[in-house]
Amino acid sequence: MGKHPAPLPGDLLYCKNHMWCRPGADGVHTFGFTAYAVRLMQDVYFLEWRIDPGLVTAKQEIGYIETQKATSGLYAPLAGRVVRFNPELLVDPSAINADNYGKGWLFELAADAAGLLDVVGYYAHLEAGWEATQRMLKGQLNAITDE
Repeated sequence: MGKHPAPLPGDLLYCKNHMWCRPGADGVHTFGFTAYAVRLMQDVYFLEWRIDPGLVTAKQEIGYIETQKATSGLYAPLAGRVVRFNPELLVDPSAINADNYGKGWLFELAADAAGLLDVVGYYAHLEAGWEATQRMLKGQLNAITDE
């Protein structure tokens, strides 16, 4: 999407909230932000978890993130049990920017990942939302220039 490609590994699953999922053989899956999400957020300055590991519902707020672009809530992509959060990110969240598919992972979740998208499905999701994203970004730029 756009002029700067965002790599999407083919061996991962993807969530519509722009998180990737590395399936675990034991049903505990690792989640992080896709390269597309990292490009939209730009630099991550601060990350905080609002819950302790435990049961979560799909779309439950689990934390928030402060980036160059905005501060926003982080939501569980699936219902399940958060096993652990990446403790290194609380000290230095820059790994999200530098190594989002490696050291920048966010949390581990025991859940049923059957409804997640493969890389082809995620590309289709991005393509379907691309025009709306462009309209939103252009609207924000117009609002800034009109002030």
